[in-house]
Parts: sequence; C-alpha cells; structure tokens
Amino acid sequence: MSERLNKHIALQLGISRREADNLIQYDHVRVNGEKVMLGARFEKGDTITVKNKPLASDTAFVYLAMNKPIGYVCSRKQQGDAPTIYSLLPKHYHTLKPVGRLDKESSGLILLTNDGDFTYQMTHPKFFKTKIYQISLDAALAPIHQQLVADHGIQLEDGPSKLVLERSDDTRKHWIVTMHEGRNRQIRRTFNALGYRVTKLHRTNFGHYSLGDIQPGTFSITEKL
Repeated sequence: MSERLNKHIALQLGISRREADNLIQYDHVRVNGEKVMLGARFEKGDTITVKNKPLASDTAFVYLAMNKPIGYVCSRKQQGDAPTIYSLLPKHYHTLKPVGRLDKESSGLILLTNDGDFTYQMTHPKFFKTKIYQISLDAALAPIHQQLVADHGIQLEDGPSKLVLERSDDTRKHWIVTMHEGRNRQIRRTFNALGYRVTKLHRTNFGHYSLGDIQPGTFSITEKL
C-alpha cells in the first residue's frame, strides 16, 4: 500500500509536512533515483533519498511518555504567555502529537506519538482506556455528592459523567479518580456542577501506561503496549 511521500519525510526527519514539501519542490528528493512532484506517493521497498542521503522507507514510530508540569499547554502554538509542552522536547520530537490532552492547570502523564492508529485506539471511547488521576478539591466532598458522582453520575451539557472515587485521606478533599472517558475538562466540570473547585488534577495512569518515576518537565521513550 502506498504512502504519502511528504508525510513520510516529515516523520523520518522530524520536520513539518510543509518543510518536506519544500524539499520535494526544490528537487532535493528522489524515489528510486527519479525526480518526484508534490503529492507523490511511494511503496514499501522504494529507495528514497533526500539531498543524496538515503531515507528508510519504513515509518519509524515513536512513543513518548511525559510528565507535564502545571502551566504548559498541549499544543504546538503558544497561547498567550503559557509555554507549550514542545518547549520541553528536543526539536526532532516536535512533529509528535499528544494522545489526548491535559489542560494548562493540570499535570501528569501525557503520551506523544506519530502513530495515528495508536492515538485512535487510546482515545476513542469504544476502547474504554482507563485513566487515573489524583485530585484535590477546595472543600470536603459531602458523602451525598460522592454517591451522586460514583453511583448515579452528574448530568453535564455533553452527557452524564460518572467517576470512580477513592479517598486519599480522611479530609475528603483529596481523591483518586478513575474514568474511562476523556471529554474536555470532564473532571473539573463534574465537580463544578456540584459547587466544588478542583485545585489539583494530576494524571498518573493512561491505559497500560504509568507515570512511574518520570520527573516533572521530562519525558521517557516508551513502547507500544
């Protein structure tokens, strides 16, 4: 099955597709020794060269696990004064995409990859990937509200939200939250609907992946599990 040449060059060289298109347009790319045009495709086993240097014809998939600090956004473009997670990564990883997101005020495990199938399997609701968070609230969670969240679910504008809750201590302010969905700011919105504010949200697990001993602001190369 053929693959888009610009996408493959971008993945292999860690550049954008526009930069890959520039290499093609300015005649720096050959497939089986032949000049190629914008929009070209190639087959597995073809010989690809960029500026006379050979390029692998098999896509090299990369998987990173990062401990995102508070204050960083999960996008390539800076939003206001907030830095992006890409400022914490070497440039050759800047083409990787986040697998799901954490908002600016949240921290913890974020996965990045260039494997689209992996992203789909990790984020589509039908695969029921477990996510675990450590959260703190601005006030003690009333038992009746705990029961509502865990047993009945809270109705939000985009549907019901049901979370598994486990107390972290006796204050009833600190909880371990387990969920299988990943709707935008779902945990924060769930507790906001009951009159609480989430003051800390830290993800420790995503599917088979665990944060482990990865320090804030750093990452680890991992494997597809």
